[in-house]
Amino acid sequence: MAQKEKNIQRIRLAVQWGFLLFSLYLGVTFYRFVLHFRSGGAAPFVERPDGVEAFLPISALVSLKGWLTSGSINNIHPAALVVFLAVIAVSWLMKRSFCSWICPVSTLTEVCWKVGTKVFGKNFRLWLWADWLLRPIKYLLLVFFVGSILVVMSPDSVRDFIVGDYNKTADIKMLDFFLHMSGTPLLVISGLLLLSFFLRNPFCRFLCPYGALLGLVSRFSPAKVERCAKACISCGGCNRACPSYLDVMHGERVKSEECIGCLRCVSSCPKPEALQVRLKGGKVVSGAVFAAVVVGVFIGSTLLARITGHWHTSIPKAEYQRLINEADRISH
Repeated sequence: MAQKEKNIQRIRLAVQWGFLLFSLYLGVTFYRFVLHFRSGGAAPFVERPDGVEAFLPISALVSLKGWLTSGSINNIHPAALVVFLAVIAVSWLMKRSFCSWICPVSTLTEVCWKVGTKVFGKNFRLWLWADWLLRPIKYLLLVFFVGSILVVMSPDSVRDFIVGDYNKTADIKMLDFFLHMSGTPLLVISGLLLLSFFLRNPFCRFLCPYGALLGLVSRFSPAKVERCAKACISCGGCNRACPSYLDVMHGERVKSEECIGCLRCVSSCPKPEALQVRLKGGKVVSGAVFAAVVVGVFIGSTLLARITGHWHTSIPKAEYQRLINEADRISH
């Protein structure tokens, strides 16, 4: 059992990189889809990958409001809502595991701070007062987005937004943003990447509203890391391994919304019975089961959406031709 729990990090890294490579595949395929129209048909046509909508969280949030008020999932960017709900489900079941198992941004920043550890011999930590001052930013951003859409936005405005050209071109605008990044966005993203070599997951920890939402949802997760005080030898390995700097060694059950479900603490524990993932009733969740639930719920949700007809966009090819040609002139 001990060796199996230590091997779970290899599984987690394999899952992380699998999703990162798949995300790159989606991006390249979508680029080729858009290029076909922008080249006037000179570039070969490829089918639009619906999975690219996973990178449209605002569209997903508006779709959620539309679903709650109308009772139906819109067919403009349905996959965006499906992925959003899948991420929520994963975070409710297995803590913020989406962040440490699936999210490509988190994968890249993890690579950065691991490289930083090799280069500098350690990762640096902000002063406690600075950490407490910066951490609320992601919650303020969450309140802004959730309040603006789920609370303030009227059902009529939601409907108009969903069927409007701005929402229809959200994926195209996202592509153009990354293809032609410059100025302030380039400086900010470059700065965050550079900072990630020194600090562990600064974007996730301080700025990501998505992570803030998932952290709040994860508070209700039935599966949490538990420490057995009788078996614990107080070596501090779990605390050193935790990328969120949680004091695992002195607690009984890790309830913090900052826990990203990476299981690094469990894997680093020299006494397997001292630190385990357990359900609220006490049943142990092995690393293999944890991984299977995370991946199974996420992928299973997309497969279910395909079967039920809530995955593919209804925007026809001719409409995409118009939208792509006019994307630069379309504004909210």
